[in-house]
Amino acid sequence: MEFNEQEDELLEPVSPVAQCFNTSVLSISVIVVLEFEIPIDEAKIMSYAKDLIPLNPLFSSIMVEDINGKRKWKKVEVNLEEHILVPTLPSNLSLVELNYDTYFKEYMTDLGVQELPKNKPLWEIHIINYPTKNAAAHLILKFHHSLGDGYSMMGLLISSMKRADNPSLPLTFPSRKINSDHNLQSRNVLSLVPKFVLSSMNSVLDFGWSIMKSSVLEDDLTPIRSGGDGVEFRPIATWTINFSLHQIKQIKSKLRVTINDVVTGIIFLGIRLYMYETCPNSTQSNSTAIVLLNTRMLGDYKSIEDMLKPNSNNPWGNHFALLPIDIPKLTDYELSNPIQFIKAAQKLIKRKRYSYAVFLVDKLMEMINKLKGPEAAAKYVYKTARNSSISISNMIGPKEKMALLGHPAKGIYFTVVGLPQSLMITMISYMENLRITFGSEKEFIDQVKLTSCMKKALELIHNASFDISI
Repeated sequence: MEFNEQEDELLEPVSPVAQCFNTSVLSISVIVVLEFEIPIDEAKIMSYAKDLIPLNPLFSSIMVEDINGKRKWKKVEVNLEEHILVPTLPSNLSLVELNYDTYFKEYMTDLGVQELPKNKPLWEIHIINYPTKNAAAHLILKFHHSLGDGYSMMGLLISSMKRADNPSLPLTFPSRKINSDHNLQSRNVLSLVPKFVLSSMNSVLDFGWSIMKSSVLEDDLTPIRSGGDGVEFRPIATWTINFSLHQIKQIKSKLRVTINDVVTGIIFLGIRLYMYETCPNSTQSNSTAIVLLNTRMLGDYKSIEDMLKPNSNNPWGNHFALLPIDIPKLTDYELSNPIQFIKAAQKLIKRKRYSYAVFLVDKLMEMINKLKGPEAAAKYVYKTARNSSISISNMIGPKEKMALLGHPAKGIYFTVVGLPQSLMITMISYMENLRITFGSEKEFIDQVKLTSCMKKALELIHNASFDISI
């Protein structure tokens, strides 16, 4: 959309990452689902949305090009009725056909393939006031990734929520303390020299591998990667499973690793089990997972006011890195010792996290965007994702039950749509559960079988962790 008026210099510039996510090559959105225990009061949600708009200028802006071809945010009037959608079921359905769960799944599929209109602010709220087996009603928030990342939107959402048991008390979150093993101050300076040399060598290798991944190095075709053209435009199926955080913490304590290590190991093993049951030869395939890593200062979510402050440690926007990680092959890590998947995940994540490759790729993206424009930068991200098999993203949720305007939330989950991959896995903790969401290319991945394999992976790792002595 072009904007050629003289006052274009008053518009807000669009960040390079935001431009990258909203091009002819890429159009990525995030969908957050809140499951409520009671029906939704639509008037309260309208009032809630009306109060949100002034908090951030992006909620009332569209992306345009100025007279110099530079992309900027242009403020526009917001018509709430265009952004808050309340679908109704067809009135001619019989009692046999009236299946709210099926309707909800189909609605999510349609929502996933529909791009947000670019002629109005890039967000929508959907109110599904029909009961399903999981909830009395659903509130769906869909926003374009160019507005901000999951941390930004979760911070906005969480700051609007109250504790269901006692609204006067703040929501609390699991600790994000860094392991003492990573405290560099406690190490001898001389011991850091070989680590620095090793890290530098790994960084060069990882950076070169990232360049290859965005150009010619492509994952094998497997039961989780169709490799078809335009896979990002195909219908998606969305479903979730719940894991007990208590059980995962038991494994974490027993193996002396992080929760991230445990969950990633479970997912890797579950994927290879699914490959084995679907196509045994694919367990030896070259398959890569893109792990999204938050690059902000660690800590609890901040209010939108805090995130928008200059020099904030936890700023609004898109602040994350892409960590490509090889999925361990099942032949290398025998099923008789599934703990190896946890150890492999720990080793890979630790190496990638402390590699300078993340910084180098970020600088490369800036250079591409500056020299060739956002379309070229978007092509880089697109090919990196398309040449990989899956993407994994996780968020931390509150330990207590939360409520929005008096609506107690039974559950919460999110997914990302618009990526050129057949499978996207996202996770969020809430109370004592870890909700894992699968967004898959519809009719390509067997939902029942993949769910079964993930549950089996958790069981195998849990049992094995208590069969060893450390």
